[in-house]
Amino acid sequence: MIRVHSYESMGTHDGPGLRLVVFVQGCRFNCLYCANPDTISTTGGTDTNIEDIVKMALSQKAFFGKKGGVTVSGGEPTLQAGELAKLFRRLKEEGINTCLDTNGNNMNDEVRQLLEYTDTVLLDIKHIDDDQHRHITGRGNANTLKFAGYLKEKSIRTWLRYVLVPGLSDQPEALKALGEHFKGYDNIERLEILPYHTLGKHKYELLGRKYQLEDTPNNTEEQLEFAHNLLEPYFKYVQVN
Repeated sequence: MIRVHSYESMGTHDGPGLRLVVFVQGCRFNCLYCANPDTISTTGGTDTNIEDIVKMALSQKAFFGKKGGVTVSGGEPTLQAGELAKLFRRLKEEGINTCLDTNGNNMNDEVRQLLEYTDTVLLDIKHIDDDQHRHITGRGNANTLKFAGYLKEKSIRTWLRYVLVPGLSDQPEALKALGEHFKGYDNIERLEILPYHTLGKHKYELLGRKYQLEDTPNNTEEQLEFAHNLLEPYFKYVQVN
């Protein structure tokens, strides 16, 4: 059984093509700007049979085309890696593309098995500096960088994702350090710059929690363009989502 928080059909921003996105419950990060704070707790969600998710994917398979498929996001999917490995194996048996959206904080034998059935990894890099990463998420980034190294070693197709938060993760020196760290990773197909937004802010109110970035403005077009131009030389493709 997989603890599922929610689903999104025909998603276009969570991997290649049109995708069924499965949001799972539970995460060990507590990101200041988390858009889904209701997925952080490891309690909650709905225990869901793997075959029910496979049936849902098969019902939408005609819309996936050659590129689309199923993306598992969260929360943090690798906390349920054992069950997700079974799900991804079944999806592969049905000819359905698989994508894993992860913060890369967890690595064990179950995660390695999951990655064997994963076509694309969306790896979220919160900050290249360990102290800043800890400030943003509550945890350091050593595990995430090791995870990225494993993806490189195994030549697993990877898209990096980076949320550009004004005053928090948009420092020019941090962006340059990010590029320098990953410039030799041939398995990385693209870097996606995700603009900061407050679409999940109302969820904090519903949870009785204070939103920590109350005074943080959205990105300007100039900030996004600057980040794109600075990072473009380091990656095969840089996209602002």
